[in-house]
Amino acid sequence: MNLDLSPQERVFRNEVREFLDTALTPELRDAGRRTTSVFMDKRYSLAWQKILHAKGWVAPSWPKEYGGTGWSDMERYIWSAECARAGAPSLAPMGLRMVGPCIMRYGTPEQKAHYLPRLLSGEDYWCQGYSEPGSGSDLASLQLKAVSDGDHYVLNGSKIWTTHAHWANRMFCLVRTRTDGKPQAGITFLLLDMQTPGITVKPIITLAGEHEVNQVFFDDVRMPKSGRLGEENDGWTVAKYLLEFERGGGSGAGLKISIGRLRELAHAVTGDDGERLIDDADFRSKLANAAIAVEAIEMTEHRVMSALSAGRNPGPASSMLKMQGTEAMQKLDELAVEALAHYAAVDQPEARKPGSNAAPVGPVEGLLAVARYLNNRAGSIYGGSNEIQRDIMARLVLGL
Repeated sequence: MNLDLSPQERVFRNEVREFLDTALTPELRDAGRRTTSVFMDKRYSLAWQKILHAKGWVAPSWPKEYGGTGWSDMERYIWSAECARAGAPSLAPMGLRMVGPCIMRYGTPEQKAHYLPRLLSGEDYWCQGYSEPGSGSDLASLQLKAVSDGDHYVLNGSKIWTTHAHWANRMFCLVRTRTDGKPQAGITFLLLDMQTPGITVKPIITLAGEHEVNQVFFDDVRMPKSGRLGEENDGWTVAKYLLEFERGGGSGAGLKISIGRLRELAHAVTGDDGERLIDDADFRSKLANAAIAVEAIEMTEHRVMSALSAGRNPGPASSMLKMQGTEAMQKLDELAVEALAHYAAVDQPEARKPGSNAAPVGPVEGLLAVARYLNNRAGSIYGGSNEIQRDIMARLVLGL
């Protein structure tokens, strides 16, 4: 596989670098460096989104007709890699990366005209209503009931682990509209207004001490049927399409940056004997194995890019990337904690905030290492657990 950039692609890369150098404020760079999750604080992600929207670069993967950039697959990859190198804040993925493509494919002309511009501008901030208490990884067992009542559905039940529901004004949600027959055949996909009476959001504080996820309760919530995406009882089709984008690639560039930072840390950290960590054969071997895994992920992402350029969906390769990407991320988190040793255990939540002038105890990397480790343990569960991804690959790739 030839990964060398063409002359045109090198020109594009230089344009991206120049833009990032001027557009990223010190505050945004600081926020990008200090994030402990795949989800950025809304204040910084929306500030960055407004800058990108003004430039016309907010939705690299969208078709140009809907406000996308019209970039090639390689140009999108270059953009992702350069943003990772520059420490740019991540954009909220629920809208632009996940529900946006679903609205393009399954939405009515009215839904496209209403939602897509608001997604680009950041006027609508989305959360995902999939998981429920007691359902675990079996999404088809969801029980949030939606009873038809004229032009509305009446919703009762709850969703859990709902990331950024406390900030969102919109939710895309799976509901139960039929109880007989195959469970997957009784699910409907809805686009909800979070300000609707009867919706209550209650915080869940994570092990890292952060408020990122929530439980959302629905008590006789009346939602107009005009918010349904796709046909009634066919939401499973829409949900599967969305999950291909949630589980898709794009992690390789960020993981490579993490490998580089770990290497720098290993060169800087010394043990009680005065020896550098990079000179420890056992740690050096672990770092090399992690680097090989990240290289494999990058190659898989390039194969997916090739498929996309031919007009195909990510398909089961998205499951492979989701599994490999999250497990590699967790391995790098473990190595960071190991490298920092006792400094990783110091809890300074105030010093982690962007713009904080609180002095860290030990290396600055120690502020984030354990919080990232704890947050990213969920990586092998969200978006479909990695055990589920292995089942998908066994069936669709290996034919087992």
